[in-house]
Amino acid sequence: MKDIINDFTLKNRNDNGNTPILNYWGANSEYGVLKDVLLGPVENYKWLKTSSVSKKTIRRNVGYNIDIAKTQYKEMISAYSSAGVKVHKHEPDPELPYQIFARDSSIMTPFGAIITNMAQWWRKGENYRAIETYNKLGIPIYDFITAGHFEGGDFNVIEPGCVLIGWEGEEGRSHFRAAQQLKQWFEKEEWEVFITDIDPYYVHIDLMVVMLAEKLAAVCLDCTDPNIVTWLKNKKIKIISVPFQETIELGCNVVALGKDRVLLPEASKTLKAKLKAEGFEIFDPNLSMITQGGGGVHCMCQSLRREPV
Repeated sequence: MKDIINDFTLKNRNDNGNTPILNYWGANSEYGVLKDVLLGPVENYKWLKTSSVSKKTIRRNVGYNIDIAKTQYKEMISAYSSAGVKVHKHEPDPELPYQIFARDSSIMTPFGAIITNMAQWWRKGENYRAIETYNKLGIPIYDFITAGHFEGGDFNVIEPGCVLIGWEGEEGRSHFRAAQQLKQWFEKEEWEVFITDIDPYYVHIDLMVVMLAEKLAAVCLDCTDPNIVTWLKNKKIKIISVPFQETIELGCNVVALGKDRVLLPEASKTLKAKLKAEGFEIFDPNLSMITQGGGGVHCMCQSLRREPV
């Protein structure tokens, strides 16, 4: 294995662009065949008031059960295994109850991993554990976000060389200055970058827009900025609409596995039915004990290796 992976380094990014692409790890899309995925651990997970979803769950005194969460997590792992995906995990840290949502502490690119800058104090340590994971796997760090808070759920690769970046302002998870820092980096790599602000109520852009396959996206038309929808349509991307209520329940927060296969939560009824009509193979574990804490299957994973498209 050592001869086909890149050595770990704390900065793989060339300041002037033209950064070398990794020769084993990396992903240039969200829908190429997923080979390796990074997940966060479930052992220390518990609900905290991190978002509108988890605040409502706690406010309504919904009972949390760690054993059910662990069982549902195992069902998700089984789904990945059935799809031929190799699962890697962060080492559990008892001080990091939201470490399960591996999407946020880093971003995988064709050039290496970006280490983000978490907004909430109880999640900041996740970034350090992410660095350790990439070091262990031998995956170079592209760079570190330093201009402000930014989390991985707001970095959305639409197609090779094209990314949608969200930000929510001072009261949200990702700042405009950090989004601009990313924009500058990727424009130097000759990527197209679309930056948009979203309401902090929705937490991250991947709650409402997720790629399912080439030229096919799941979008909540009820809450997505019309400018984003127009931009997607101008790229000839077909949109499958997901209702607002299912979006809030993380029904649009799904993972494309490649070859017309999608991992989504059992509760995502509308999207599941529409994808089956399109001929997709569906993996749909019950994840309700996890999603009520504010994150879905897309939030729980970071693609480490996808086949290039």
